[in-house]
Amino acid sequence: MAKYSSRRRKQKVTIRYSRKFVKQFAQQPAKVQQAFNARLRIFSEDINDPSLRNHPLKGELTGFYSINVTGDVRAIYEIIDGEIYLYAIIGPLSQLYG
Repeated sequence: MAKYSSRRRKQKVTIRYSRKFVKQFAQQPAKVQQAFNARLRIFSEDINDPSLRNHPLKGELTGFYSINVTGDVRAIYEIIDGEIYLYAIIGPLSQLYG
């Protein structure tokens, strides 16, 4: 898992990970971990990049956002104080929304 701060923005953005995310990330296959790190690089440059399919969530996860990692895997994060992106959970759709 890489740490990134975007320098293209006027304000420095910090990306952090919850303990749950770190544990779930470690359980993901190497291909998913590599895909997440690639997506995180894109995210740190432009959170609105269309390849991320970044969108707000509804229902029980209102206040959180999701990005695509692979076809079936999503990473869910929340914005704290407008500058910290805390990744909360990662996993297949069936685990996250089921």
